[in-house]
Amino acid sequence: MQYMKKLLLEEDGMGVVEVILIMVVLIAMVVIFKEQITALVENIWNSINKGAKSIY
Repeated sequence: MQYMKKLLLEEDGMGVVEVILIMVVLIAMVVIFKEQITALVENIWNSINKGAKSIY
């Protein structure tokens, strides 16, 4: 019984609220910077494709 009480009162680690707040911030950043992220990924893929074509 003492173990269960100690387990319930333990506050180590991240809680659910913190994880949800981090997820909300990340999603908001993706929505705000969607165009820039898309352009960056397209540039990276184009660079990879050009490099792969030069090898073959």
